[in-house]
Amino acid sequence: MNFWEKITGSDMTRAWKTYQSRVKKLPVEYQTAWEQITTNFWPHSDFTGRNLMPILDGVLGLLEESAVEGQSIHEVLGDDIKGFCSALAGEEGAMSYRDKWREELNNNVAKKLSKFGGQSEN
Repeated sequence: MNFWEKITGSDMTRAWKTYQSRVKKLPVEYQTAWEQITTNFWPHSDFTGRNLMPILDGVLGLLEESAVEGQSIHEVLGDDIKGFCSALAGEEGAMSYRDKWREELNNNVAKKLSKFGGQSEN
């Protein structure tokens, strides 16, 4: 990947189109599960979403292999797709980008307030 691809995100667009063409070959229940998986994964992404691409590629590979073996989507993922995504993102209750930004904002505010609280009043 060159600098221009990284800045424009064209590498991710190309990868996403490839994923979508692979998804179209899956059974309908798998396609529905893929939509739910991607919806539940995006809150765990970094600013660009680039960190999720290898994970999504692996999940799609799992779905393709399971479809070939004739397994139902419930045998593969269970009933808790959101929990499946959280587990893959790192752990149950993994922080989303909103949680990370909220924590960063709270830390910055706390630092500013501590500067004011540390000064003596005359």
